[in-house]
Amino acid sequence: RVRTRRRRPPRRRRRTPRPGAGTDPGPSAAAAPARAAAAAGELEAGPAHRSLVLAALVIGMFMAAIEATVVATAVPSIVGDLQGFHLFSWLFSSFTLAQAVTTPLFGRLSDIIGRKPVYAAGAGLFLVGSLLCGLSGSMVQLILFRGIQGLGAGAIFPMAMTIVGDIYTPVERARIQGYLSSVWGISSVIGPALGGVLVSTLGWPWVFYVNLPIGVVSVAMLLAFHREPPRRRGARLDLAGAALLVLGVTSLIVLLTQRQTVALTSGPGLVLAALAVAGLAAFIYWERRAPEPLLPLELITRPLIAAANTGAALAGVLVIALSSLVPLFVQGVLGRSPTVAGFSLAAMSIGWPLAATASGHLILRTGYRRTAALGALFGVAGAGVLLTAGTGTSPFWVALGTALSGAGFGLTTTPYVIAIQSAVPYQERGVTTASHAFARQLGQAVGAAVVGGFLTSRLVAHLQAADVPGAGEVGVDAVNQLLAEGTAVLPAGVQGALLSSLDAAIHDTLLGVLVLSAAVLLVARRLPPDGPTDESRG
Repeated sequence: RVRTRRRRPPRRRRRTPRPGAGTDPGPSAAAAPARAAAAAGELEAGPAHRSLVLAALVIGMFMAAIEATVVATAVPSIVGDLQGFHLFSWLFSSFTLAQAVTTPLFGRLSDIIGRKPVYAAGAGLFLVGSLLCGLSGSMVQLILFRGIQGLGAGAIFPMAMTIVGDIYTPVERARIQGYLSSVWGISSVIGPALGGVLVSTLGWPWVFYVNLPIGVVSVAMLLAFHREPPRRRGARLDLAGAALLVLGVTSLIVLLTQRQTVALTSGPGLVLAALAVAGLAAFIYWERRAPEPLLPLELITRPLIAAANTGAALAGVLVIALSSLVPLFVQGVLGRSPTVAGFSLAAMSIGWPLAATASGHLILRTGYRRTAALGALFGVAGAGVLLTAGTGTSPFWVALGTALSGAGFGLTTTPYVIAIQSAVPYQERGVTTASHAFARQLGQAVGAAVVGGFLTSRLVAHLQAADVPGAGEVGVDAVNQLLAEGTAVLPAGVQGALLSSLDAAIHDTLLGVLVLSAAVLLVARRLPPDGPTDESRG
């Protein structure tokens, strides 16, 4: 019998599977977007470290955001101690000016040397300025040191938003950026009360000293837990463009914020206007030809980024308009106390953080466009409520209008930031985010000038229609007297005409607020319809 030999089956070589091929799509596959982002230099911190970095950023943003409302509460004590009442408006103008001109510079610098050193330097400037403010012996010194604070704030706000864009995936940003947006509203509510307590118990210098431990904790946490990719080699900061931008923007903001002391038709006003036009025109010319521009025009003119920055500028105008008109209406027309006026405006600061927190979830469910459009509708509704207010209206009705407007701001600001950050790579995210913050600051400066000028012109027109003699001088002086001492001190022939004219002028200006709120709908249409995904560019 022939015996057959059974052949063994050939051994198969064990091949190492290719990444992503034939593997079980478990948790590691779910983390693929995060690994890809880490390879590009982002998301280098683990979940625990990311939470600590976020905590550091929230602390820093809260410190800088609350400063404006705390200082506003301390102004009477500061002026009483240092004198110089005619200079007190510069306490805010110097801060705003320094913050606005440095925001684009710090944004571009962060794309070159990294976010962490820029944030640390900005926070350091803010703390040095705070210490010097508390030690000030004159109003001039305090104004200069407030400018140093503003220089630091120009780095803190855009860097906080940019770092969040770096360490979180596009989907996660929807939730986290909403938290950052809510910091503004929360600080607006807490700030006045904190300022009052500090001034009454420790004295006005402590509204500045309180920043020192808070800022140190923020910087220490960020330096300890945030890791960044290697710096770009060979890149340079466009110093010529920076100088032209500082010249143009400084002249423009001084002209707008000091319009009550520097008339546009006066010699200094004409010089400032000429410097603003020449500086900004030269900046645009230079940026088109610079090899490494400070604010790349090709970047900020992209349809999505241009739309989001337009929305930020409109939000800046609307915020400053409501912040000016609502207290004036409650005190001047309704005859209520400053406390009641503050309550009516504080409702906006309550609606804002609530809506900002909810906006992240709405973006993921409905997309950028619908979330921003819903915010615009809230803004229109808020302006409509305020337009229906009259001389017999309850302050609670006014508070409803400001709360609706605040919800509108909370729902629109978050989609703008997430959309532009998801549309650019890491190397452009710093300057893109900074351009967005700069647009909002510029909107506030322009809005303050336009709203104030339009309101005054409408007040004079209504007084002239009521046959009040010397309407121009009587109108402004009488409103100042009305807000300071009440209606009882006004002449009998002026009292009724002034109240009705002021009411009409405020409503004329609120009609413009309604139109701008509706314009936000047009901006929302330019945003992408879908929300972020982990496959987004950013």
